[in-house]
Amino acid sequence: MKHVYDYTIVGGGLAGASAVQGIRELDATGKILLVSEENHLPYDRPPLSKKLWFGKKKVEDIFLHDRAFYDRHAVTLALGATAARLDPDAKTLTTIQGETYGYGKLLLATGCKPRTLSIPGGDLDGICYFRGLDDYLRTREAAAEGKSAVVIGGGFIGSELAAALNICKLHVTMIFPGAFLCDRVLPDYLGRAVQRRYQEKGVRILAGDKPVSFSKNDGKFITHTGNGEPIESDIVIVGVGVIPEMELAKSGGLEVGNGIVVNEYLETSRPDIYAAGDNAFFPYRVLGQPIRIEHWDHALNQGKWAGRNMAGAREPYTYQPYFFSDLFEFGYEATGEVDSRLETCADWQKENDTGVIYYLRDGKVRGVMMCNVWDKVEMARELIRKGEWMPPEKLRGLIR
Repeated sequence: MKHVYDYTIVGGGLAGASAVQGIRELDATGKILLVSEENHLPYDRPPLSKKLWFGKKKVEDIFLHDRAFYDRHAVTLALGATAARLDPDAKTLTTIQGETYGYGKLLLATGCKPRTLSIPGGDLDGICYFRGLDDYLRTREAAAEGKSAVVIGGGFIGSELAAALNICKLHVTMIFPGAFLCDRVLPDYLGRAVQRRYQEKGVRILAGDKPVSFSKNDGKFITHTGNGEPIESDIVIVGVGVIPEMELAKSGGLEVGNGIVVNEYLETSRPDIYAAGDNAFFPYRVLGQPIRIEHWDHALNQGKWAGRNMAGAREPYTYQPYFFSDLFEFGYEATGEVDSRLETCADWQKENDTGVIYYLRDGKVRGVMMCNVWDKVEMARELIRKGEWMPPEKLRGLIR
């Protein structure tokens, strides 16, 4: 075996790139290998459904670092390489391209893959299961003004893409099984209000429905729904959630569940192997439960944390990540357990359409969503950390 590295990182996303920085904070010379399925340098994903569509960023702006950064930090890049087999006993990693690498410490930052639709026509050429930069580039090229698009999914990725396509002057139809947009996160009154804004903008909403098949006719997609309506469009985008990438971990016999199981130091069930980012099922100390998080801020910090621990820091992961979205004029920042099944308490200011939603269990704040209220994330974190019983009247005006 000719390739042996002190640190091998599998995954070319934010968590993987951040791990490089974490390693180099403590080890300036150890040999690093970064293996990525994509042919692109690591980049930020949020702009793919947000700022790139609105002209606030260009594609060249979303890359986390230029190639000189990796050269400067002595990182060997294996782009376009798919890791297929892991042997923890031999401490080797093998790609489908036939390369075998030895490692001292290994990080699995493999992220997630899009859920696909197992329905007739679900694998038709041209249907976009939106996830990466190549998906954005293909969709953006096809998204000419006046064309039509069907967006499957009413969560945040579907809602963001529907807004982006509408702003680009496409005729957009959304199809999702829930009663209203983002119903897993937004309480009923807010989700329905956001949905009305979409309809006022001209987005057609087919809530409580789902596709049962896709077909093509004269270059157009036909989406057939459960309610029996065929919808013709130029573009079909599917955003129905993601699944953590765990096949490599399984090949090495690592413990998995709702992601790759790690301890507070981000170590997996096998020595010298770590996991971080969207695929890691980790103990969230403040909430007192294991969890998996699929957000930018989490990948940024947990990846760096894992890199430091690989280099010997042995620091428990205690960070409280936040997340954000923009749905037309409605924007928010949130942290903690934001789940519409919890009890919610809204502190709303109708005159300027802003407010804070508190998510509670047993009277204790578990999550906070700040709607068009900015730069208050640390206040929200502190409220969750305290874990105190909070009556609704005490929450009024607490975060403004």
